[in-house]
Formats: sequence, C-alpha cells, structure tokens
Amino acid sequence: MGAPMRSENLSIIEVEGIFLTPLKIIDVPEGDVLHGMKSSDKGYSSFGEAYFSMVLNDKVKAWKRHRTMSLNLIVPVGEIRFVIYDDRQDSKSFKTFSEVSLSRDFFYRLTIPPMLWMGMQGKHKDTNLLLNIANIEHDPSEVDRKKINDFNFDWGKSK
Repeated sequence: MGAPMRSENLSIIEVEGIFLTPLKIIDVPEGDVLHGMKSSDKGYSSFGEAYFSMVLNDKVKAWKRHRTMSLNLIVPVGEIRFVIYDDRQDSKSFKTFSEVSLSRDFFYRLTIPPMLWMGMQGKHKDTNLLLNIANIEHDPSEVDRKKINDFNFDWGKSK
C-alpha cells in the first residue's frame, strides 16, 4: 500500500486496500472540468454503474459493506467525511478505522475494495454530493448493513 498519506483533510490511511488518487480540475472560463476516472486508472476493474448520492449537513449514513462491489468515490460538490472500518480477520489493519474528507478543495478519488465497512457524513451546510463509479451494478443481496452505533466510532469528533 505504500507510506501513509497525510493532509489537513486526511488522516493516516491505515486500512489495508483503500487508496486515494489525486484528480485534475481543469479551469475553463465557461465552467471547469473535473476528472473522475479512466479505464487505465488504478482502482478501475470494470464498469457496473455510476450513481450520485446526497448527504445532508451533519447527517450520517452508516454502516454499509459490499461483499463484491468496489467503490470509487468522488465529491465534486460540498464536503463529505468518509470513515472506513476493517473487520477482516486476516487483514493487517484488522479493527482499524481510517477517515478522509473529500471536497473540491481536496479533489481525490477514494477507492474502497469489497468487505470493508463504510460510513459517510455531510460536512458542508449546503449540498454534499458524491459520485460512485462502481465495478458492478447495485445488487441488494451483496450488501450488509449495521446500525450507526454498532461500531465504537464517535461521529461527533473528527481526527
């Protein structure tokens, strides 16, 4: 996985298998172009679907784990805090949390492989919008869910 990454918007990326990819914003006088993903990018395995999701300010959507789907998350509008929890017993990062806040000011793609728990929290008072470029189409039978308090994580505190 390489050395842990740090930034004012990024805690140490400790969970094995997740990574961040810096994305380009091209300034255009009529309106900027924000890159998302190319088939040659690390993290791309196939295309299943792309969808947008909104997260209201200070609201938390947690916890969800995909058993097959890989997520490629981008936040072009607002700011969203992502928290990933690893309960894979054979992982080097077993029982570890990682968190990162993505926004246009910290324009990265967060790639999360299958079998990791993920939650998110809206951090901007207006619109918080994410794009997920998934490797498979959504299938409710491959998703596991837990309640917000099922893991020992305080959503009121940021790293």
